[in-house]
Amino acid sequence: MPLRVEAPATARVGIEHAIAAIDGSPGVRAISTAVPADTRVAFVYALPAPTVFERLAVPMVLETPSPSQTFVRDVIVWGSSVSDTQGFEKLASATLAAHARTGEQTELTIHRRDAVRWVKLELAGALDAARPKLFLEFSEIIGEGTQSAASPADGFGGPWSGRGVAMVLQQDSAVVSGCFDQASRLEGTVSGPVLFATGRDPRTGVASSFIASQLGTQRLQLLRSTNGAPFKLFVAERGAPRKPPVCDAPAKPALGCGSVIHGIRFDFDAATLRAESAPVLSALQRGLAADAGRTVRIEGHSSSEGAADYNQALSKRRAQAVVDALVKQGIAASRLTAAGLGESRPIAGNDDEAGRALNRRVEVHCSG
Repeated sequence: MPLRVEAPATARVGIEHAIAAIDGSPGVRAISTAVPADTRVAFVYALPAPTVFERLAVPMVLETPSPSQTFVRDVIVWGSSVSDTQGFEKLASATLAAHARTGEQTELTIHRRDAVRWVKLELAGALDAARPKLFLEFSEIIGEGTQSAASPADGFGGPWSGRGVAMVLQQDSAVVSGCFDQASRLEGTVSGPVLFATGRDPRTGVASSFIASQLGTQRLQLLRSTNGAPFKLFVAERGAPRKPPVCDAPAKPALGCGSVIHGIRFDFDAATLRAESAPVLSALQRGLAADAGRTVRIEGHSSSEGAADYNQALSKRRAQAVVDALVKQGIAASRLTAAGLGESRPIAGNDDEAGRALNRRVEVHCSG
């Protein structure tokens, strides 16, 4: 999650630029107004759990055909395990040169492999300083590595209000339900400190997707996409909205038939369940055990990276891993089947990482 921007006020750099620098979409975009070529811009992010980066890279270092616009030259990634303001050490860096064609990536030189909770992305200089002031451009930073497991955060329940936010949530372990806007219902699951949720306006049928994290105990940082639009960042304070959402009181948060689950996590490119999935699997087992007369189809869904056939096969293996885990917890194997639907039924866009994260999910469908 982006926390703040460090840049001269004249550069007019905002949190939307911080989101674009990590959104999984490699297109080249301006990150400043016309500024001197030696201007420095930094974005600070919070990670869900201690993370060791094994690879960092920048894609699509391409020059816009204009003397007033140019790609940044220097990229430094700093990391801290102390706080978002102290303890930063240089993790990786690179001096960029323009790529000859699309699809190329520049690898950053790794200086340290420390486990960090906060990252600062520093961008400076200009590839082609053709004029005294320039619009600086950037694509995104790619990070790959390993991340520690984290227990689900437990502070999402309660009323939340802010500009563009009116929500009332209930949380039970890793499961969340609630109301938002005027009459819409929301359901989601928590993975580590992050809530993934979806909802729909019953009057219009318009769907919304949410990714949220807590800033302390009294503030909520929320990425929201409505009707497939790009994700936007909102910040809410704990407290009753001026116009509370009006919908039927949501049932106690629970998983079972009809659930869309984002909190079941797997190792990268594998069907091995991660340890942080345990609370979600336990909640699902309780819900299915209480609905014992029905047969259950566990569906795996993926985002669109990679080949469609591969994604379908991986999603089937992941669905089967969930079935096997439920059988170990006492659900009769005769009630369960696994299906892999791959990337065929997205519930969010695949153009950025927030949407892709929501498309990677498990759905539970029952009959009988």
